[in-house]
Amino acid sequence: MAPETLAAALEASALGQWMRSGGAYPAANLLHLLGLSLLVGPILLLDLRLLGLGRGFALPEVSRVLTPFAVAGLALLLLSGMGLLAADARSLLAHPLMRLKLLLVAFGVANALLFRALWRTRLHDWDRRPPRWGRLQALASVLGWIGAAAAGRLIAYV
Repeated sequence: MAPETLAAALEASALGQWMRSGGAYPAANLLHLLGLSLLVGPILLLDLRLLGLGRGFALPEVSRVLTPFAVAGLALLLLSGMGLLAADARSLLAHPLMRLKLLLVAFGVANALLFRALWRTRLHDWDRRPPRWGRLQALASVLGWIGAAAAGRLIAYV
């Protein structure tokens, strides 16, 4: 199915119609903001710790505490984002910043999954021998999530 056809079907769906009526859209927007805070705050703190800041906090413990918040934030973002997209899918999917945002979100999720697969069991030794690729992934995570958030906010203004 062509992207334009899929976008039109999403707008015409019950979800799209519900999002355009009453208070569903503002509620989803607030949930999206909450999800953004729950994702980006913990991810940035964890990534900064991976980059060497806050060495007084044990990295495995920081990861154990912050990761569930980030996962909950991502889930909330994806659910609320689907509703927000359904309200105006055709114009949103045609917007270059929306495409950039979706690409950065996909990158952020893939980067996080790859990071967990590669480094999860090596966090205890991170400060003595930080892997260059692991640190590059942490930096890419910071830039990617900030970029996704910025692109999402700028859609309304550009």
